[in-house]
Amino acid sequence: MTQASDYINAVAATVKQRDPNQPEFQEAVGNFLKTITPVFEKHPEYIKANLLARLTEPERALQFQVPWQDDSGKMQVNRGFRVQFNSAIGPYKGGLRFHPSVNLSIIKFLGFEQTFKNSLTGLPIGGGKGGSDFNPKGKSDAEIMRFCQSFMLELSKYIGPDMDVPAGDMGVGGREIGYLYGMYKRLKGSQNGILTGKGLTYGGSLARTEATGYGLLYYTSAMLKENGKELAGKKIVVSGAGNVAIYAIQKAQELGATVITASDSNGYVVDPNGIDVPKLQQIKEVQRGRMKDYAAIVPTAEYHEGSVWDADLQYDIALPCATQNEIDGKRAAGIIKAGAFAVAEGANMPSNPEAIAAYQDAGVLYGPAKAANAGGVAVSALEMGQNSRRNSDSFATVDGELKDIMETLFANSVAAADEYGVSGDYLAGANIAGFSKVAEAMMAQGW
Repeated sequence: MTQASDYINAVAATVKQRDPNQPEFQEAVGNFLKTITPVFEKHPEYIKANLLARLTEPERALQFQVPWQDDSGKMQVNRGFRVQFNSAIGPYKGGLRFHPSVNLSIIKFLGFEQTFKNSLTGLPIGGGKGGSDFNPKGKSDAEIMRFCQSFMLELSKYIGPDMDVPAGDMGVGGREIGYLYGMYKRLKGSQNGILTGKGLTYGGSLARTEATGYGLLYYTSAMLKENGKELAGKKIVVSGAGNVAIYAIQKAQELGATVITASDSNGYVVDPNGIDVPKLQQIKEVQRGRMKDYAAIVPTAEYHEGSVWDADLQYDIALPCATQNEIDGKRAAGIIKAGAFAVAEGANMPSNPEAIAAYQDAGVLYGPAKAANAGGVAVSALEMGQNSRRNSDSFATVDGELKDIMETLFANSVAAADEYGVSGDYLAGANIAGFSKVAEAMMAQGW
């Protein structure tokens, strides 16, 4: 055992001791620590500065009550969270997630990952994440508005355009961002730089809606090109049917691939002719329906209950875009059996450690979430810049910058992997490249 290995193992043990009931956070930290030993072997000064102890503990973790009144007049109470993880390279930046599964462990894992994801974009933003166990599904617009207003009443005390700039995430789209921004404006005065993912009429950026999905495909295309392959003509399986999945499907098909699936929490559709994106948008974004509703209006689509990763299909590329830990070792084996030679993650940590090991053992090209789905936060940072300049860029300009960011991000991950002797390991490369920038900033700013 080297000094670096001993140090990393000691930090891992401390995290387990401190947070025994936070499995998602421990998983994220564990996946990260497995890959960065070479950095500490080359930079023993990071051990002396105890950087990992500082990086695995949030700078601030907030939990608060969110009382709101439902349409029947009954008072409801949810939990709200904001974890401000690391601000070494800029103001905290990360989305708000409204979903019943939200707890402190999930928000901490997301904030930890966000720190390195944001670093990889090359833009000056730190890492944070927030949200609530509130479930928007089945709620009226008025109930969602009242919840968002109550949530922002407390959150507004801890955020600001130069301190912490939240965005949307699962369960928080344009409607929710509008209500949140409206309340912040009433409380603090007009400041359109406080949230990103805003509507175009009040400071939003063109291409922000498409950014995570489009960025995923720009990353995937760069990864395939590095390995002598291309997207054109490939068959792709996508999980999810939210914002990320919809625009990943759209961009994949623009680039010549055929996406044959989309899914929700109940089931999935298989459409051998390729998912009809306008019809999917109609069902999910306008009608707020389910995938079985898509199958009802598309004759070539078949609906099945369960997970798309349990389906007996043949395809070339897997793009998990639903939620964390949707793929375990068994499902990863199924992906490999299906003939997939590449997996790129649109969701946050959709593959558990056993799944990642299975990909790597089988020689499957693996694009980790913190790199492959960084397009959304990249364009959020571009939106912050537009707000500061009091102007707006064209769709083509933002999309072009997004493509450049994703291709540069991939190239930097490759270069980091090569420098530290783990060539071809894009997970290690992304972790090392993201960590190195944060570490240098922390060292420069003093202990």
